[in-house]
Amino acid sequence: MRDESTDVTRERIAESYELIQPYVRHTPLVTVDAADFGLPSAPLRLKLEFMQHAGSFKVRGAFTNLLTRDVPAAGVVAASGGNHGVAVAFAANRLKQKAAIFVPTIASPSKIELIRHHGAELHIGGDRYADALAASERHVADHGALPIHAFDQTETMLGQGTVGLEIERDAPDLDALLVAVGGGGLIGGIAAWYQGRVKVVAVEADGAPTLRDAFAAGEPVDAPAGGIAADSLAPKRIGERVFPILRRYTAPEVVLVSDDDIRTAQQALWSTLRIVTEPGGAAAFAALLSGAYRPARGERVAVLVCGANTTAVNFES
Repeated sequence: MRDESTDVTRERIAESYELIQPYVRHTPLVTVDAADFGLPSAPLRLKLEFMQHAGSFKVRGAFTNLLTRDVPAAGVVAASGGNHGVAVAFAANRLKQKAAIFVPTIASPSKIELIRHHGAELHIGGDRYADALAASERHVADHGALPIHAFDQTETMLGQGTVGLEIERDAPDLDALLVAVGGGGLIGGIAAWYQGRVKVVAVEADGAPTLRDAFAAGEPVDAPAGGIAADSLAPKRIGERVFPILRRYTAPEVVLVSDDDIRTAQQALWSTLRIVTEPGGAAAFAALLSGAYRPARGERVAVLVCGANTTAVNFES
């Protein structure tokens, strides 16, 4: 069987960026002093991808799929913990295509509301992403709609890889980039863009260690799917197409963060920078703030802050 992960190349990511550029934002990369967060003083770059249309990086992959694949009259279908569904609904609405979105019961109310707002046909059922995926596959079989996978799809990874392209254009001197991992489409695209030229560090919630367990087993395996960020970082397993890229181009050690680490990171981003993120969006920053990831002396680090779709904001002012 051909390794389809080889289709995710720098050249194709750059081509995808030119294609989707009219539909997405080039989100800011800001530099702050790590001392503002109680860390040793050093320049720290934050990629503010939570400012993207539909509240996350996911629209990049959604538009790449819709603009490069043939969409049938039945439209498109997507299974999602929430953000991918919002993104596909947003992109389909913008391009005047039909969309059916399947989400589990753990999807946050804010994401469900956004999917409805963008006019998609919404289906809620099952406890986890894997349940929504199975329901979406039945919909494809029954109606002939085009499936847009949340992470394990070449076009999805090509779109998400454009985040890496933007970061490199804005910070060509970077040494390390921390990225949160769910199914792996985001970090897979970014790693394929950098191809080892920057240390790409995978950060997972300890309640959903999909990549950690896959690295230990040497292949994707089922992992626990719990924790505060379960609606965005807890698929059943890492993507089959994603895994070869991550094994080839990311740091070998996966950094794990706890729910408390993530909550603390959300609070710190709010109190210091007035940034509101969902738990999955703050996970990569949690690795730095908690000390789970400790930069080497002089290491130039960036953190991807990737999602903002939440209504659970109870931060003190």
